[in-house]
Amino acid sequence: MLDSQTQKCFFPPANAFATVLLMSHPLNILMVAAENDGISRCKVGGIGDVIRDIPAALADQGCKTSVITPSYGFLHELGGATRVATLHFSFAGHPDHAALYKVRPRTEEAARSTHYVIDHPAFLSYNAEREQYDIYSNDPLGRPFATDATKFACFCAAVAAAVQENLFGPLDVLHLHDWHAALMLLLRKYDPAATALKNLRTVYTIHNLALQGIRPISGDRSSLESWYPDINFGDEIPGELSDPRWIDCINPMAIGIRLADAVHAVSPSYAEEILEPSRPPQFFGGEGLDRDLQRAMSEGRLHGILNGCEYPAARPVKLGAKDLLAKIKAEAVCWASRKTTLSFADFTAFQTLEKLQNARSKPTVIATSISRVVDQKMLLMKAPGSDGVTGLEKILNTIGPKGLYILLGTGDRETEIFLTQAAATHSNFLFLNSYAAGLSDARYASGDLFLIPSSFEPCGIGQMLAMRDGQPCLVHRTGGLRDTVQPGINGFGFEGATLSEQVDNMAAALADALKLHSENSEHWKKICDAAAEARFLWSDSAKLYIEKLYSL
Repeated sequence: MLDSQTQKCFFPPANAFATVLLMSHPLNILMVAAENDGISRCKVGGIGDVIRDIPAALADQGCKTSVITPSYGFLHELGGATRVATLHFSFAGHPDHAALYKVRPRTEEAARSTHYVIDHPAFLSYNAEREQYDIYSNDPLGRPFATDATKFACFCAAVAAAVQENLFGPLDVLHLHDWHAALMLLLRKYDPAATALKNLRTVYTIHNLALQGIRPISGDRSSLESWYPDINFGDEIPGELSDPRWIDCINPMAIGIRLADAVHAVSPSYAEEILEPSRPPQFFGGEGLDRDLQRAMSEGRLHGILNGCEYPAARPVKLGAKDLLAKIKAEAVCWASRKTTLSFADFTAFQTLEKLQNARSKPTVIATSISRVVDQKMLLMKAPGSDGVTGLEKILNTIGPKGLYILLGTGDRETEIFLTQAAATHSNFLFLNSYAAGLSDARYASGDLFLIPSSFEPCGIGQMLAMRDGQPCLVHRTGGLRDTVQPGINGFGFEGATLSEQVDNMAAALADALKLHSENSEHWKKICDAAAEARFLWSDSAKLYIEKLYSL
């Protein structure tokens, strides 16, 4: 667990002003985001977790919270959705309209907030290859963010119209999450049709600084001038809208940092790391926006507040290896049956599962990961150590033929292929190329050691979920992983000045952890118990939101 001094650093009591403010007038907060796991099928990553949990914690502090996302062509058609209003706004140089729906919350906790989606043709993104609707689009390398930037520029204009029409009641705070919602701040400052936004306290949360939504200012159908041609920016586009590296491009992430009243990074360590210039591939800091972040810090606008985790009383029962593999196979059959073709990744997984289930002995240790398979999370797996051997190969060699490493996740095609090829040639590696909530819960509860080798991690939720079920984590000590996992106390960690050193140290830390697991069961149990006892509460985060972010 965190020591008392560290907890005080993260979670000071809310100040008297915020308490008096809430007693006299409950804060009415609108959260604008791309994801919301408070409703069904609206989650890809960590943003969805935060938007699911923090509103209920704020409700405990006396706040009223509404959450709004795009409908992505299908969320408004789920059961329990009610059409609220038709929104009228200008976009791409002509009058436009969209439909605002109130949607059914997924859980009782989520029901403590009001959840909305907006339906518009520009928000629909159907992935024919995966045969599903997607939240985010994959554009060609030459046009990064093109589809999504237009989607979210239109979404922001529609949300601004809803605020202008007072459809959420008299708001106090507009809380924007990542670059997808940042253009609300541009509209607030420059769009004369968005006067209602000017009276609101604005908060901008950085979930992942690496994704910034950069697009051209002009000369493209997905550009600032194409989205908002009716806004008069003066003789030239203001510098505060431009990317610091490419002055002919707009940077929504930079706009969020520059124009918000308060800027929030999702862990204290991440708030410190992003003040430094990035030095890839060994260090990922400010990603070109370190000067803007330094300015926000000097102005007292940047705050690092750790995300939290829910701790329900009912938790999944720890499964033995045989039962865990049986559950995995049942889930794999379920998701594979929804596809018209069986991918090589699924075929390989079924073959491995068959061999594991027919094996005479169970694995001596089960290491697990649940992750988006993108470079942020998997670079150390693909990169070579000082001996030229990749991180994943080192992990599998360290686990050995009697152990098992199970990785669940989807992401970019190149990394999926890399993992699939490794799974096809290593009997101790099971790559499940999908996402299933039931499988995730079983793996958090039933694994022996949870691996998070992220090159950077703004906060991370996986380590908290594994720890609450008593599974210690081995992590790269960066961002929120540093703030939650204490090596030798409730988990294990590694660092390194260079990429190859990080790969080597990851394998060495894993070897040390597995040695402890096999040779000192008493010490291992103490680490497992400490992981289970650690608490990272949303109630503490909510108090800091009110004190640091929402105070006028």
